[in-house]
Amino acid sequence: MKIRNIATAVLCFGLIVLSCKKDEDDDSPYVVPPRDRQEVYDENIVEIEAYLETHFYNYEEFEQNQVYSNLDVMPYIVTPNDSFEIVIDTIAGANSDKTSLMDMLGDELKIKEVTDSEGIVYKLYYLVVREGLGGDIHPIDQVFANYNGTLIDGTLFDSAVTGIPFHLTSVGNYLGVVDGFKEGIIEFKARQGYTENMDGTITNHNHGIGAVFVPSGLGYFSQTQANVPAYSNLIFTFNPEKRTLFDHDSDGVFSYLEDLNNNQDSFDDDTDGDDIPDFVDVDDDGDGVLTKDEIERTVYTEDENMMPFTSNTAAQTYYDTYAAPDEVLYNIVDNNNGTFTLNTVIYTDSNNDGIPDYLDSSVN
Repeated sequence: MKIRNIATAVLCFGLIVLSCKKDEDDDSPYVVPPRDRQEVYDENIVEIEAYLETHFYNYEEFEQNQVYSNLDVMPYIVTPNDSFEIVIDTIAGANSDKTSLMDMLGDELKIKEVTDSEGIVYKLYYLVVREGLGGDIHPIDQVFANYNGTLIDGTLFDSAVTGIPFHLTSVGNYLGVVDGFKEGIIEFKARQGYTENMDGTITNHNHGIGAVFVPSGLGYFSQTQANVPAYSNLIFTFNPEKRTLFDHDSDGVFSYLEDLNNNQDSFDDDTDGDDIPDFVDVDDDGDGVLTKDEIERTVYTEDENMMPFTSNTAAQTYYDTYAAPDEVLYNIVDNNNGTFTLNTVIYTDSNNDGIPDYLDSSVN
């Protein structure tokens, strides 16, 4: 999967360009330094915006059907849009009357600003055909998705089908993806449900459908990949269909919940100042008591009638009706067998100071 941002010796080979000998007595290769990132971005964004002005996606096919499937009835009322895939084409000839992607700005087409480690601020355009009705996708978690990665000229350089999980952020041995792909896909939601087909395949329902237009600085920048020249803009179309929530330190708090400042960067949250981010710290407040021993978790698999939850909606309704005042919805897990598990948590605050015990070193 070429969207993975893998710093290996193989990729490093793509970072160098060999030139002639520097002089008669020096046989070492000359390494061409990367171009100025701001200069490259200024060129990239012009190309991307020109592309958006002159291209459209197959919106008419999507509009022929209801946007979402109705999963609150049995059997499900399913829309063909659950299998819809984005196709982008040039506005010309028989397609000269189509609405351009840029003309959808503020509606389907949206912009977010992304700042890289060198302080360059990028405009990242992304297309929301359908946001999705399932769980949020967090940058610290794992996603199952089908996607296509192309260059501006339409060259396909990468693709994947559902069933292959990938991590959005590099953590330990987990390999992440290029920033532009991650920043795009986290604007969507995973599936709300699925159907097992007679042939053993699965049809996912009510997941997000979208695309993102990535400047090279949020892609591979000066690296060369197979079919991807250096400084290339990238386009990803995708259907994020399933997500896996991680608890990297097994402390009972999902990693995405340990992003305390909600800036989508889990590495800058370090409650006890021990240089270990909370999401990989088993004792977040450094009081000698493990985080998992300072919270209260409850798992529900059945409703008040001792019947299993058969939909995300049923589990949510049970929580809305029966949860204690200080009980917080932690997660609703699709068990992939037609049932759902409701997880809740109480972040105990023993001294009522507004800081939960697991983040309050004065409580142990």
